[in-house]
Amino acid sequence: MKKVLLTLFTSLSCLAYMSAQEGDNKKDKGEFSGNFQNTNQFYVNDPKIGTNTTQYKRELSSSDAWLYLNYKLKGFNFNLRYDVFNNSPLFNPSEAYTKSGIGIWSVSKDIDKFNITVGYFYDQFGTGMVFRAFEDRNLGLDFAINGARVIYTPNENTQIKAFTGLQKFRFDVRPEVIKGVNIEHRIEVNDNLNFQLGASAVNRTIDQNTMNTIVGAINNYELKNRFIPTYNVYLGNVYNTLSYKKFSLYTEYCQKSEEAIFNPILDRMELRDGRVYYTSLSYSTKGLGINAQYKRIESFSLRTSPLENLNLGMIAYLPSLTRQNTYRLLARYNAVVQELGENAIGMEFTIKPQGAYFKKHQTTININTSVVTAKDNFDSKSLNPFDFEKDTARYFREHYIDVSHKFNKKFKAMLGFQYINYNQQLFELKPKNYDYVTAKTYFGEITYKLTSTRSLRVEAQYLETKQDLGSFINGTVELNIAPHYSFSVGDMVNVNRVIRDANASQDLIHYWNVFGSYTYKTTRLTGGYIKQVEGVNCTGGVCRVEPAFSGVRVTLQTNF
Repeated sequence: MKKVLLTLFTSLSCLAYMSAQEGDNKKDKGEFSGNFQNTNQFYVNDPKIGTNTTQYKRELSSSDAWLYLNYKLKGFNFNLRYDVFNNSPLFNPSEAYTKSGIGIWSVSKDIDKFNITVGYFYDQFGTGMVFRAFEDRNLGLDFAINGARVIYTPNENTQIKAFTGLQKFRFDVRPEVIKGVNIEHRIEVNDNLNFQLGASAVNRTIDQNTMNTIVGAINNYELKNRFIPTYNVYLGNVYNTLSYKKFSLYTEYCQKSEEAIFNPILDRMELRDGRVYYTSLSYSTKGLGINAQYKRIESFSLRTSPLENLNLGMIAYLPSLTRQNTYRLLARYNAVVQELGENAIGMEFTIKPQGAYFKKHQTTININTSVVTAKDNFDSKSLNPFDFEKDTARYFREHYIDVSHKFNKKFKAMLGFQYINYNQQLFELKPKNYDYVTAKTYFGEITYKLTSTRSLRVEAQYLETKQDLGSFINGTVELNIAPHYSFSVGDMVNVNRVIRDANASQDLIHYWNVFGSYTYKTTRLTGGYIKQVEGVNCTGGVCRVEPAFSGVRVTLQTNF
């Protein structure tokens, strides 16, 4: 089948090229582009940090690669991606997956006000809470849809999308059919006021084999817990962005019909409908930016079937309102969105003091706070900002501030503080002897420009906690030589360790990180020796629990 697809893709590309050659414009030979990414990992066993996956015992190395090709000609757009996975832990950190072949392909054509696509495509409706087909290679996620999509743009203010297809699963597709339609329309009242309205409808239909498995599982429940599952689930949403002068208000409501969803707390499926309420308000003026968000989820789990869990088979994407931190210790604890129910609120302030002195020295203050609780536990007491140690009913809370200041043309610095409450039993499925985490992190960095092409950056963090694995210290020194080279060395040390195994070593545990990169035009080669602590890894609001890592990682990325 893959050979047939490749032959079809090549034939269509050739036909389009021949058509262009025969046309009036003999010089139009189309536009060719693409990119290549390759990641190689070599595993060095370190029992002290808990390296226990199959790669450390047998395979000892892994490789992942993606070659993406794009060709545009006469309104045609041809896409092809070839994927390679050798002993890869991407899809499941506990297994070594090996396979290669055509990952995605598509052909699209612009015809007047229509765009028609067949093959694999990525898209989303609104914020993606009723439908999002996306890719995240860092987490091994690829939710492309294999089918057909039509986009109709009758005028510059209106767009209508409709699609049908099957969700990609590795080198195959899942059997459940997904269909959807979305419409967006912009209304501009005047220069100060406009509306961006939208609405969507999505349907997923379960195939007979999957339904037989679901029914078989339900029939094993106690009689009081049995129910009749549905083949079809329907979702809809309405959303609007209201922009008035310096204010922007976004609101969205999502509704989902009854279907079987899996409840991990009860360890069985239930028949539930679902809802999501989401709003954000932002204000921006000279020297000040404010953003406030609120989200409430009520049993809004949507996958290709209730037999899938975690990040498998995701159709609906529920964004996290918590801050996406990049520093090594600040990103130690991340809140995973709770599909069965949560209330979340977040506020962010960006302050740039005005005046001649601050304008010259570019001072910026960032303040962020967020709270996540159960959907029925969002009262005034749960918002108490001072009750830190006792409030274990919270799922997650973060208070964050950083201040950066440019002293002169050569020297700038930043200092910050983060406070975290984190329910590790909930987010990482840890046993009950793992207490509710209360962590304080102090961090800062300085950058000194040595010459016009060389700069030195020093980064330091200290995470203080009496729970989980205990406290950590992290430090990094980075040398940048523009435009080609970058080098860094760092160490994260587990101090004041919490030791749960009486036979465990009492020594300090180091998580070394030695890194180098070379960049030439659009090509970047990186390599490093890395030790990574076990925990939740998040990118773009999507998270998964990853095991500890110890070894060498080499990555090549290029665009052409």
